[in-house]
Amino acid sequence: MTKRHGGAILVEHLKAEGVKRVFSVPGESFLAALDGLYDSGIDNVVCRHEGGAAMMAEAHGKMTGQPGICFVTRGPGATNASAGVHVAKQDSTPMILFVGQIDRAHRDREAFQEVDYRAMFGTVAKWVAEIETTERIPEYLSRAFHVATSGRPGPVVLALPEDMLSAEAEAPAIPPRAPAPKALSHAQRHALTKALARAHRPLVVLGGSQWSEEAATDIARFAENWGLPVAVSFRRQGHMDNAHPNYAGDLGVGMNPKLGQRLKAADVVLWLGARIGDNQTGGYTLVDPAAPGKTVLHVYPDASELGRVVRPDLGICCPPEEMAAALAAEPAPEGVVARWADWTAAARAEYEAWQQPKPTPGAVRMEEVVGWLSANLPEDAILTNGAGNYAAFLHRYYRFRRYGTQLAPTSGSMGYGFPAAVSASLQYPGRVVVCMAGDGCFQMTLNEMSTAVQYGATPIVIVANNGQYGTIRMHQERHYPERISGTRLANPDFAALARAYGGHGEVVARQEDFADAFDRALGAGVLSVIELRLDPEALTAGATLSEIRAAAKK
Repeated sequence: MTKRHGGAILVEHLKAEGVKRVFSVPGESFLAALDGLYDSGIDNVVCRHEGGAAMMAEAHGKMTGQPGICFVTRGPGATNASAGVHVAKQDSTPMILFVGQIDRAHRDREAFQEVDYRAMFGTVAKWVAEIETTERIPEYLSRAFHVATSGRPGPVVLALPEDMLSAEAEAPAIPPRAPAPKALSHAQRHALTKALARAHRPLVVLGGSQWSEEAATDIARFAENWGLPVAVSFRRQGHMDNAHPNYAGDLGVGMNPKLGQRLKAADVVLWLGARIGDNQTGGYTLVDPAAPGKTVLHVYPDASELGRVVRPDLGICCPPEEMAAALAAEPAPEGVVARWADWTAAARAEYEAWQQPKPTPGAVRMEEVVGWLSANLPEDAILTNGAGNYAAFLHRYYRFRRYGTQLAPTSGSMGYGFPAAVSASLQYPGRVVVCMAGDGCFQMTLNEMSTAVQYGATPIVIVANNGQYGTIRMHQERHYPERISGTRLANPDFAALARAYGGHGEVVARQEDFADAFDRALGAGVLSVIELRLDPEALTAGATLSEIRAAAKK
């Protein structure tokens, strides 16, 4: 065993854990780690803003199930990156953020860019620590990988004092995580299926992380065998093929009101991998934590979540993919499929009706854009988005056919879609990656177009440009009609900006021009931006600006 500086020791453990790519914005506080990455074979994607880097790392964790790795510098670097850490926390995504730190001897003097990271990240990370001793780097990293991936996955933050990281030490390597044996018992599976079999109006709700393509196939087989209607939680539409006859739609912001009422009317609800939150329950109006009015079956990988919001009649601590595999092999008891056949068929019919486009005003119409994408993109195309009313069109009209094809923040973070699309394009260079973004959402992280061009990422960004922060304008008109304050935007020529970065850019001002513009973007082989010039009147998927304003005045 030879002495190495702390950066080399750190990178050795990353390699042992199978890390192939990290995301960073460089800083002098972690030069030793950059040196360790130099000839490591690990791809270091250098970003333009720490928020973009953290969101790329979070998206990598979503796609792979392994911790996304991000390096940022101290102080402002860490505060910028906190947006991505918050996404990882609320989305249950494994992630490790390494933050450069001031020298140990200078602490507690408010030295240049000094921050107490335990206090700063204490409520948005699963674990926050500062490594004091170079020899203990492998120990801390081993724990970080275990914490980030165990139970409910989430983000870990490790602060790296500059002098600790540059110091040399002899540090024995620690082997990577050992696979955990499956723990689901026959008694647990039997108790769940027995409770479900007593239902007359059942509903299965899928959500959370720790899913896979195999798990999505398994749960579809279970739903088909048992004749069950299946909904998904907010922005988890890739958990089940939306074309499957048992798929009933998504619960969340902009949900089909009839699906919401079906959740309320259900007598047995199986929450599989999903937290029971306000988005899925209409602000807890569809499922009241104090009086659910139904049998609640909750399967979740972390015991601390069971009973946290709603008391379950049966709570099982188990990863969703393990339960899905078990349920796929479970035959339905005699008579249950016929008992709720009409209920399931009605749920699917309501989803199909909700998919019928509601026309919006303007020469370019979002419902037709998304409908064209749904009909023409390959089944393995990856769709990303951030936050904004434009996303409601995607949720409502796009049919996700495969697991892993939806990358979106359940935390509702603006600016997420584009960094996620860059990360997806780097991870899957042979697949079509489309980022849906609003004009406000895209401008929060569009500087990462430089990152995309530098590393050869080729996402296609479709910018819904209506000249305003549409979601906030919607709420503004509902509460303070005609008093427009703080929601108008002065926008650049997004297509010209893409070309300035070295990408391909077009403006679409007529609906009939969209398909050809998309084909040209697809054939360009570089980052592409298609700017849609939308009518500001087309404020939401369900109502125009004038309709919202008129309703508020009644």
